[in-house]
Amino acid sequence: MASRSATTRTLAPGLRPWCGPRLRSKKALRANPGVGAGLIRMLFHDCFVEGCDASVLLDPTAANPQPEKLGAPNNPSLRGYEVIDAAKNAVEKACPGTVSCADIVAFAGRDASYLLSGAKISFHMPAGRLDGRMSLASETLTFLPGPSSNLSSLVSAFAAKGLSAEDMVVLSGAHSIGRSHCSSFVQDRLAAQSDISVPLASFLRQRCPASPAGANDPTVRQDVVTPHALDNQFYRNVLARRVLFTSDAALLSSPETGRMVRANARFAASWEKKFAKAMVKMAAIGVKTGGDGEIRRSCRLVN
Repeated sequence: MASRSATTRTLAPGLRPWCGPRLRSKKALRANPGVGAGLIRMLFHDCFVEGCDASVLLDPTAANPQPEKLGAPNNPSLRGYEVIDAAKNAVEKACPGTVSCADIVAFAGRDASYLLSGAKISFHMPAGRLDGRMSLASETLTFLPGPSSNLSSLVSAFAAKGLSAEDMVVLSGAHSIGRSHCSSFVQDRLAAQSDISVPLASFLRQRCPASPAGANDPTVRQDVVTPHALDNQFYRNVLARRVLFTSDAALLSSPETGRMVRANARFAASWEKKFAKAMVKMAAIGVKTGGDGEIRRSCRLVN
């Protein structure tokens, strides 16, 4: 298991311009900004399970009926598969067999960060990842920290992937965008005693059933202040107890991470730079090399 936390392939500065799907993913994001949150989350969910190898994209088959995309953290909430498919189709026409699906997921996360932040979060994303051949739904619960995680679990999960406590706090800022199913927080934050603010709790009880499940599991915005912007509002929400998840509230449970939250809430430009750096660092987790990977022809199937 330990080998999955380390980078095993040297990433290059970037791709030849005519092979990069940057413009096409940006076009899709402008048409539907809501999918941008899904693409940032997709990179996180891909990299924490089997490394950054596009294993989260693989469809179920007779040989593997339960891939990662059917795991509880991904199904039915993970979004953006169609954006990756469109980008892959485009680059295969321009330069077949050159750009991996894993790289496209990383580029899409970069583009989403840029657009949703109003161009304030801008960074170069290295290339050279290979696509993996293994994808197991059971591993999603093993490696992905959930919305009910306490601080110790969060720090441990990120440390197992070579990321620091500060990386964890910084990347949690992605919860300033996107939506969440009520089932991800009702039991811990509304049905049980919690520190959630009274106005937010009242607001959520009007929108979420007491026992959300299946078709009766609505979604709500994670940040009602700036719901479509990737910004440092998340940290202000944490300080005001206006966050959905136990894992978000847990950031205040130690003096060290509490100081990070307050600094990120106060200094937006500093957080933006740290977020860009942490995204690149995360996108280098467990990269495949040589015979361990391939460049898929279709992102949904191994070659």
